[in-house]
Amino acid sequence: MNGVLLVIGSGLRYYREYLVTSIHRRAREAGLRLVLLNNLKPTWQSEYFDEIVLADVFDPAVMIAEARKVAEQKQIVGLMCWDEPLVLTAGELAAEFGVPGLGLAGVHGCRDKHRTRDLLTAAGLPQPGYAMTSDPAVAREAAVGIGFPVVVKPRALGASIGVVLARDESEFDAAFAVALAASEVDQGVYGAQAIVEGYADGPEISVDGAVHKGEYLPMFLARKESGEHPYFEEIGHVVDAADPLLADQSLVCTLARAHRALGIEDGITHSEMRLTADGPVVIEINGRVGGDLIPLLGKIATGIDSGDVLFDVATGQRPDIAPSKRSVAGIRFGLPAADCVVRSVTVPSVAEGLVTASPMVDPGTTLRLPPGGYLARHSFVVCEADDVPTCRRRLLDTSAMVEVDAQPIGPPEADAAFEMPAGLLDTDA
Repeated sequence: MNGVLLVIGSGLRYYREYLVTSIHRRAREAGLRLVLLNNLKPTWQSEYFDEIVLADVFDPAVMIAEARKVAEQKQIVGLMCWDEPLVLTAGELAAEFGVPGLGLAGVHGCRDKHRTRDLLTAAGLPQPGYAMTSDPAVAREAAVGIGFPVVVKPRALGASIGVVLARDESEFDAAFAVALAASEVDQGVYGAQAIVEGYADGPEISVDGAVHKGEYLPMFLARKESGEHPYFEEIGHVVDAADPLLADQSLVCTLARAHRALGIEDGITHSEMRLTADGPVVIEINGRVGGDLIPLLGKIATGIDSGDVLFDVATGQRPDIAPSKRSVAGIRFGLPAADCVVRSVTVPSVAEGLVTASPMVDPGTTLRLPPGGYLARHSFVVCEADDVPTCRRRLLDTSAMVEVDAQPIGPPEADAAFEMPAGLLDTDA
């Protein structure tokens, strides 16, 4: 075989195996070996990778050293990473190895939410007022200047962790404390900083798209359902292959301009936007495929396989993003009503339109809702239908069939340290 495709971080099995399956198939067809740098002893990954290197990839110095060892022994022709905490260093390695990637400007523009705001504002794209600080007094003054309501969030985390709405000045100090505490978990260059920004009111969507040599190619769009304010926990998503927003030139043009402003070269991005009364506003652009199984929804609804697209952009090829299906697919996550320890989770195996369902925690897992914890998901269900209303109904009906046995628990201690939820990181033992 000629050359190696290096993957950094496999991700959780139920979130990412469908991507790895397609990438493995394409690598075999191209005569490429697959090498994985991963932080845990392999289980399901062994079926797909020719070599697995165990290393603490969440330590940038370790990741860099191990990747360079692979490069010394093998010809790396492409590099992939879809785990948010690893994207920055992986992007820097792609640039070092001279293989297609987001580019140095692009990966920093995506990962650093403050830099994103700076670059999009400079490019003339509509943006809310914003400020970054770790000082509560400075943050409060900035919020008053921006005008309430405001959103406070960590500089570089994902999955809406630590993102809080403050509707007025009386709510601000508590909101800022939550965001700053979450930001301090990030030990990277963008940790321990929080951003205060004006609240862009309107429905929230996400768009997964490919970038080839700087050309932005939108693939599919998801309508997001979030939990109640002041937090932004993501409860579910629906992807409609026929969503009229995909033909909205204002939205597509905004996304293309935003990608150019950030300097993104090659890869897949997951862009989050708000549809305000004044037009679409980019909230953030992530330098990876979407989370929450959104790429799987995209494949079910449109036929576009994000694994195939990832392989193409990582190896310097222009991807084929033409849809081959016209359907609707959605996901809904099960969350507890209160903090608890899970005893068991049972999901349905048969339901109208059900594609797949799975528990997301093992017995004995503690689930905490914001602000004591995040991603307190015990299960998910994925359904398909011919239209959006039917898909949403099927998701609700199927979610109601999930059975959870859990023991309620009290709130965490006031001085308890914030811990990164397992659902965000590769902890699939």
